[in-house]
Amino acid sequence: MNNSFLNMASIGDFDPLNASIPATKVEITVSCRNLLDRDTFSKSDPICVLYTQGMGNREWREFGRTEVIDNTLNPDFVRKFMLDYFFEERQNLRFDLYDVDSKSANLSKHDFLGQAHFTLGEVVGSLGSRSEKALGGIQGKKCGTIIVKAEELNNCRESVMMQFCGNKLDKKDFFGKSDPFLVFYRSNEDGTFTICHKTEVVKNTLNPVWQAFKIPVRALCNGDYDRTIKVEVYDWDRDGSHDFIGEFSTSYRELSRGQSQFNVYEVINPKKKVKKKNYLNSGTVTLLSFLVDVEVTFLDYIKGGTQINFTVAIDFTASNGNPAQPTSLHYMSPYQLNAYAMALKAVGEIIQDYDSDKMFPALGFGAKLPPDGRISHEFALNGNPQNPYCAGIEGVMEAYYQSLKSVQLYGPTNFSPVINHVARYAASVKDGSQYFVLLIITDGVISDMAQTKESIVNASCLPMSIIIVGVGPAEFDAMIELDGDEIRISSRGRYAERDIVQFVPFRDYIDRTGNHILSMARLAKDVLAEIPDQFLSYMRTRGIKPSPAPPPYTPPGQPLQTQI
Repeated sequence: MNNSFLNMASIGDFDPLNASIPATKVEITVSCRNLLDRDTFSKSDPICVLYTQGMGNREWREFGRTEVIDNTLNPDFVRKFMLDYFFEERQNLRFDLYDVDSKSANLSKHDFLGQAHFTLGEVVGSLGSRSEKALGGIQGKKCGTIIVKAEELNNCRESVMMQFCGNKLDKKDFFGKSDPFLVFYRSNEDGTFTICHKTEVVKNTLNPVWQAFKIPVRALCNGDYDRTIKVEVYDWDRDGSHDFIGEFSTSYRELSRGQSQFNVYEVINPKKKVKKKNYLNSGTVTLLSFLVDVEVTFLDYIKGGTQINFTVAIDFTASNGNPAQPTSLHYMSPYQLNAYAMALKAVGEIIQDYDSDKMFPALGFGAKLPPDGRISHEFALNGNPQNPYCAGIEGVMEAYYQSLKSVQLYGPTNFSPVINHVARYAASVKDGSQYFVLLIITDGVISDMAQTKESIVNASCLPMSIIIVGVGPAEFDAMIELDGDEIRISSRGRYAERDIVQFVPFRDYIDRTGNHILSMARLAKDVLAEIPDQFLSYMRTRGIKPSPAPPPYTPPGQPLQTQI
C-alpha cells in the first residue's frame, strides 16, 4: 500500500477492536471404521472429501481431500483440513468417502462409500472435541462410522508484547520537534496490507520511546511467521493530516530474535531517497523487547467440558398484535417463520452445539395464563413450571407455537423476572463448568427499566450473558441503553462489573431479497460475536482455568497408531 494512497483520517480513527482478525484456526482429523468393501480381490482404497457451505447461498463447495489409503476399511487419514473457526457462525461440513479405483480426479469415476454431516461447532463442542457418527447415504447398507476430531492450532493463541523506540527521526514540524507514532500492517495473501496496530503519539521528540503493546500473533501475521509486517512512521498533526516520516519492513520471525543488532531498522522515505543523492535514512526504529504469551482460549474451556446453557424468553405482550392477524409479530403463517421464530432458530441452532443434553428452558413473559387468567412474567412455554425444559431448538419452537394458542397476550413488558430466573441458576455454578446465555426476544417497549438494570448489574458478576433481539418497528432506545457498549450500565450508583448484554434490532438483518437463511445467519453472527469474549472475561477475572481435555479415545481392539 503506497503511502500517498493512505487515507490519513483512517489512521487516526483506527479502532483495533473492530478490525476483523481471522478467527482461530482448527485442524480437522478424520478416521473411519468398518467401511464398506467395494473391491473384489482386496479391501477398499478410501479417500475422504470435505465440503463446506457458503453462508448465504448454502451451496456445497469442495474444500479439500485427504490422501488415499490403500487396502483398508479402517483408515486413519494423515492429511488434515485447516478451517477458520467462528463461534458465531453455523459452519456446516459434509464428509464424503470414496473407494478410489483409478487415477482420475473426477469423483463420479469412483465408488461412493457414504457420507456424514457435522457442524464445526458440534465437533468442537463434543467431549474432547471428538465426534463420531454413522456414515449414511447408501440405501439399506451399513456404511460404518466416521470419527472427526478438531484441534485448535497453537500459534493462534499466542500474543506478543513488544516495545519500540525511535532515534534521530526526521523533524517535520516547523517550530517544535516531531510528534511521532507507528502504524503496523500485516500483509495479506493478495499482496494488500491491513492495519493491525497503532502506537500512541509521543509529543515533541525525535527520539521517542513508545509504550509496550500486546497483539495477538494472528492479528500481526495471521500465524505465518515469515509474512511481511510493514511499519510506517508518522508525525502526528492535530488536523489529521499526519506527515509521513518513513517506513520499514520486518517479519514475526525477525522480531522474535528480540533486542539485537538485527532489530534496528532504518526508516526510509522512498520519495526522499529518489530526490536526494546522499540520503541515508529518516532515522531508525529499534525493538527494545519481545515477549510471547500463550493465552487460553474459548475453545480450551469448551474442550475441557464447560457447557453453555441456553435459555429462551419470549415477549407475549399485547403490543405484538393479535397472533391471528397477519400484521402481528406473532402471526403463524403456514409459509414462513415469523420474526420471533427466525431469531430463536438462528441463535439457538448455533448455541445448541455447545450444550451436551440439548435440553433448553423456554420461558414467556407478559401474558395471561389459563385457566384463571393470572398475569405471568416467567411462565414455562411447555406449560410445565416444574420442568420448563424443551428437547432441542425444535422442541422450543413447538412449545412457542403451542403457547400462542393457549395464552392471552397482555402486559406489561417486564424483563427482570426472566433475568433473575437464569441468574438464580448461574449463581449456583461458579466453578467454570457452566456458562449461561439468555436470549430475550421482544418488541421492545420495556416497563420495568429500573428493576431490569438492577438485575443486569447483579448478573454481571455471574457466569452469564444476555442477548436481546428486538423485533418489529418500535423505537429501541431503552434496549440500546441496556447494551453497555457505549456507557457501562449502572443501578443505584453500582456499575456492572462487565458488559453482559448484547442488543440487536432484527430489522437491521432482514435480507432485502427475502433470503431468510441469510437474514438468520447475519443475525446470529452479530448477536453471538461478543459471547466468547464475555465468557473469557468472566473466567479470567475469576482465575478459572480450563479443565484438561479428556485423553484421546482409542477404539477397542485398534492398535495405537504412531503419529508420523
